[in-house]
Amino acid sequence: MPGVTAFAAHLRVYEPVAAFDREERRHWEAYVRAGNIPTVQGGMAMEQAAAVRAVLGRVPGVMPVVGEHAFVTEVDGVTLVCPWRTRIRACEAIGDFRDPLPEELADMFVPRAASEVAEDELEQWRVEHPDLHTHIMSSTWQVPLRWFILVEADEREVSLGTAAAGTTRVTGRSLVYRTAMSRARRRTARALAVLRRTLDDGLVTAGVEDLGRWLEEFHPRSLVELDYGGLVHLLDDAELRQDESARDVAEALAALADGEPVKAAGAYGRVTARMKALQGVESAN
Repeated sequence: MPGVTAFAAHLRVYEPVAAFDREERRHWEAYVRAGNIPTVQGGMAMEQAAAVRAVLGRVPGVMPVVGEHAFVTEVDGVTLVCPWRTRIRACEAIGDFRDPLPEELADMFVPRAASEVAEDELEQWRVEHPDLHTHIMSSTWQVPLRWFILVEADEREVSLGTAAAGTTRVTGRSLVYRTAMSRARRRTARALAVLRRTLDDGLVTAGVEDLGRWLEEFHPRSLVELDYGGLVHLLDDAELRQDESARDVAEALAALADGEPVKAAGAYGRVTARMKALQGVESAN
């Protein structure tokens, strides 16, 4: 469920307000005019708090409740919004969590009654809003390697943040990549061409294909943002500065394209090791 743990990365798409249908466009235009727009870090904190309250609630009422918010940015004078759709993402996350598990095990973590509520709500939303989609993907304890295909090293922005006076709490710490939708789509197409030609692993290729289909749902003038989110707090300053995962993934793909599997394995191994180190914190005592 989005926000249950603070240690999650996020892939977001910001669409031009003009790309939404009339009813939703009016809603977001009014939202932007009102000006009470959460920051990205503030929004993530709001979702986490709502998710924790929901998990501690009584079954089947375990869905997070937050207002209808969006992240907002501006590119070349065009206002772009990224709706949270927190409740729908929570419904999707519950299904994604339960699907690969035996029912008895899944029931221990997400009660069946809660799962049924989420499934019904998600189905109703899809029927009532067939043209809408979620603008945010989240991943706990790691960044999926396929996300790095969308961005390049020079699009990376790092901030080490600052410690609040009298505390050890660091604010403003981040590692974010931002790129135009057109670039993200071209990179996905190039990566798929290489993977289909060089890899036998259908799961890897299928994951990139799914990502590409998701990108196609949005306006071509959208902005794509890969945000390490709360994962930055699992990395020290040197690790944060030195995390060049997008560069490593690009190097691995280039090596595959050039018929250099050993070089590709080395680059792939570097980024895999970083993600495994982050995942290892989840099971640390």
